[in-house]
Amino acid sequence: MAIKSTIFKAELQITDMDRHYYHDHALTIARHPSENDARMMLRILAFALHAHERLAFTKGLSSDDEPDLWQKNLSNEIELWIDLGLPDEKRLRRACGRSDQVIIYTYNRTGAEAWWQKIQGKVQRFANLKVFNIDDATVAALAGFSQRSMQLQFTIADGTTLLTDGEQSLEIMPAITKS
Repeated sequence: MAIKSTIFKAELQITDMDRHYYHDHALTIARHPSENDARMMLRILAFALHAHERLAFTKGLSSDDEPDLWQKNLSNEIELWIDLGLPDEKRLRRACGRSDQVIIYTYNRTGAEAWWQKIQGKVQRFANLKVFNIDDATVAALAGFSQRSMQLQFTIADGTTLLTDGEQSLEIMPAITKS
C-alpha cells in the first residue's frame, strides 16, 4: 500500500513592497511522503516570493514534467516555472523553452555549489533563467515553522523577507547565483 501525502493548511499574509503586492492566500499543501518539512516550507517561501493570483502548486515530486510551482496565463501558457533543488541540464533546457521565466531555488550549500560548477557553462545562455540559493541555516529554521495548520506573515522589502508566525520570526535573504 502506498503512503499518502500529508495535507497542510497555510494562511499567508503577503506584503511585498518590492512588487507592490499586498494579498492574503489560503493554501492547501500536499506534502509528498518523500518530502521533509524544510522542503515543503521552501515551497511556501517560493510561493510568497512570487505570489500571484494564478501561481499554483503542481504535482511537484510526483511528476517529471511539472515544476514545484507554476503560473500560467489565461491561454494556459507557462509564464513562470519555479523549481527547488538541483535540476539537470535537460530539465532546465526544457523549462526555459516552455516558460517565459524560470526560477530555481537551490539549498544544501555544498551540493548546490558543486551542481552550479558543473552546469554553469551549459545554462548561462538562458536569459530567462534565475538561480537563487537559500543557506543551510535558513532552511533549518524554516522547518521550525511547519505545522499542519499555519498562519504566516511575509514582509518583503529590498530583497529581504521577514517571516513571522506570531511566535517566532526569521529574516531570509536568498543569495543570487544567476540573475
